[in-house]
Amino acid sequence: MLRNRGIWRTLLCATVLAIAAIGLVYASGDNEGAKAGKKLVYGHITPGPDTWYKRVVDGLQLGAEKYGVELIVLNSDYDVQKELANIDSMITQGIDGLVMFSFNENGARIAAEKCKKAGIPVVVVDSAGAIFKQGVEVVAGVDFDWAKMGEMTMKWLAKNKPGAKWMNITGNFTSLPMIFLNESMAEWSKKLGLTLVDTREGKFDPNLAMNIAQDLVQSGVDFDTFYVSDEDMGAAVIRMLTDKKLINNPYWVISENGSPAGIPLLQDGRLRYTISASPGWEGVLAFLALHKYVVGKEKKVNQPIIMPIFDITKDNTGDIIPWIVGPVHFDLTKKFYPSLLDF
Repeated sequence: MLRNRGIWRTLLCATVLAIAAIGLVYASGDNEGAKAGKKLVYGHITPGPDTWYKRVVDGLQLGAEKYGVELIVLNSDYDVQKELANIDSMITQGIDGLVMFSFNENGARIAAEKCKKAGIPVVVVDSAGAIFKQGVEVVAGVDFDWAKMGEMTMKWLAKNKPGAKWMNITGNFTSLPMIFLNESMAEWSKKLGLTLVDTREGKFDPNLAMNIAQDLVQSGVDFDTFYVSDEDMGAAVIRMLTDKKLINNPYWVISENGSPAGIPLLQDGRLRYTISASPGWEGVLAFLALHKYVVGKEKKVNQPIIMPIFDITKDNTGDIIPWIVGPVHFDLTKKFYPSLLDF
């Protein structure tokens, strides 16, 4: 795995430069509970039941097990009121730190504000950088460059299928990563002479995505490519097109994230393209950023931690960063983010 040394050398350079360029604000004080030697308890609020979110939880759990921390996980199920109740519940339970993953623009901000008053440090996951524009303090924001994903996807499509007419089956319209990704793809599609025919909300639901794709095929609308915003949905669309003998004839399917569901489809050519981005590793990094702060080995706050992404086709599936968590994610952290292990 990780055979392409050129890619990894490029990623390493980009990571070092990104870390060097970060402007940091300083905070003071160590965590009293950590000083007292009690078992630490961290909380995680996850936005919904989907696979990406589960793998983030797995990464957090891996870190918690390694460092002897208890982890409490509450699911918001895409419900704003439930998310607010989960924030209040975590504060009431007296957790030592929170990793917040919201499905909307306000959830992370509210968590940061309430936890600041309660003296609970917060790390935010996948806010698409929005948390740093809202005037609140967090320890770190762990994220991917979602706009860059859109640019990469459209550049690949323009090169490999010039003039493509494509449908976008996105995740949730309210998701900040999806908002940034969709805006970027639409912008680059226009620049590169491609045609975005329509955008539909798949809600990260494979059955819904399959039904949307089937309706579009039967509608008679002229297009030749499906972009599907994760491989769980993409696999469902591919199964439908395969059954109808329409996969790659005429419809291409492209996606993102590099999940286990997509790897065999890349290898057999039914999924033409994706982008590797590991939520499992993201969970590990979120845990480490929070833990380092809680145990008093880090005083800096508002730190963006931007994770690497890169193109994947059938020719380089061995370079995909695994979703399933394991020792490889600590090895990668040691290579690309060594300071997070410095405690």
